[in-house]
Amino acid sequence: MRDAASSINGSANRAASLVSQQTYPASNIAPPQVSRKQLMGYVGFANLPNQVHRRSVRKGFQFTVMVVGESGLGKSTLINTLFSTPLYPAMELPPPSAEPPKTVAIESISADIEESDVRLRLTVVDTPGFGDFVNNDSSWKPILDSIEQRFDAYLDQENRVNRSKMVDNRVHACLYFIQPTGHALKPIDIEFMRRLHTRVNLIPIIAKADTMTDEEVTQFKARVLADIRYHNIQIFQAPTYENEDEETLAENEEIASRIPFAVVGSTTVVKTPDGRTVRGRAYPWGVIEVDNEEHCDFVKLRQMLIRTNMEELREHTNLVLYENWRTEKLIAMGVEQDQSVFKEVNPAAKQAEERAMHEAKLNKMEAEMKVVFAQKVMEKEAKLKQSEEELYARHREMKDALDKQRAELEDKKRRLESGRPLTPEKTNTRKKGFLRT
Repeated sequence: MRDAASSINGSANRAASLVSQQTYPASNIAPPQVSRKQLMGYVGFANLPNQVHRRSVRKGFQFTVMVVGESGLGKSTLINTLFSTPLYPAMELPPPSAEPPKTVAIESISADIEESDVRLRLTVVDTPGFGDFVNNDSSWKPILDSIEQRFDAYLDQENRVNRSKMVDNRVHACLYFIQPTGHALKPIDIEFMRRLHTRVNLIPIIAKADTMTDEEVTQFKARVLADIRYHNIQIFQAPTYENEDEETLAENEEIASRIPFAVVGSTTVVKTPDGRTVRGRAYPWGVIEVDNEEHCDFVKLRQMLIRTNMEELREHTNLVLYENWRTEKLIAMGVEQDQSVFKEVNPAAKQAEERAMHEAKLNKMEAEMKVVFAQKVMEKEAKLKQSEEELYARHREMKDALDKQRAELEDKKRRLESGRPLTPEKTNTRKKGFLRT
């Protein structure tokens, strides 16, 4: 039985190989539809995700986040709260005699974080001084230059001969802190997001949301989103896929509904009135819990930024933002790409395209020949017309000369008949000669 089964399977495999080796001519007949097959036994390619997982864990991950906002909005505190790590030390306030900075500074802090044997190289880019000047004109320019310099550095690594050790220092996400005014976006907020939304994944955040009531937060979010839509600013939205389950889709919709995130940051552990120890802020009227979704949107922000969409942020930066910048830079340098290179060509389509090009070439040559023929005919007709006019003119001249000669002959005939001398000139000559003799 085993030999019979093996022979049957071998013949079936040979038949399948023969079918797979058939070639279909380049015509309008479409190849057969590929049908999904359920394997009778375990082959092994279902283990590919595990292989990718092991390789990724072994290699580690890199993530760069930028925080932008005015001083005093809690940027450092929120970063420490997000990663549960004191990345930023306690800030020391400068003395009153210290001179304020003249321009926006760019500072980077890197740290290796490990969680459940997964290593993450985290880089936080801070922008102290943004929005703290009397004249904030072009305060966004140092930040934009820093992002594009990181793109330049990555492009230089791609152009190297040995690209085995590439470091991705590109900014994958920008947390933009909005001051909780409760009214609308300020001109500096609009200008910054309008200048940088094509270079970085923007995530708007309403800082210190505990300074506003729930109704004020809801109204302020609606006004911020209206300003963003009016100025055509693109902010990062969690992507949705076709094969997602209902729970994931509902979770993504919940995250999208919380944008911009109204957050409260705190690394201090406090006690609630019911005896629980939580991270939050204690006020005389109660406790604001950082990890409570009913108090703020910190959990949703952390879920989108780290737990759910960190890889989407990295992928969107690499495939969309960086590629758009790279294309603009190469075009500005005069480098153009031939779209036909590495392009899959269908032989039938290629033949039809060549036939159409040949017919177009023939039509063009025929049109040019018709134009040349018409031009030659016009030139020949013009020459014939000119020759005809010259013949007519010569005919008239000859006719006039004949008419003149006929008139002279008629005149001579009349003189002869009347007996008068033909030419008075000859008579005068004779007289002169007679006198001379």
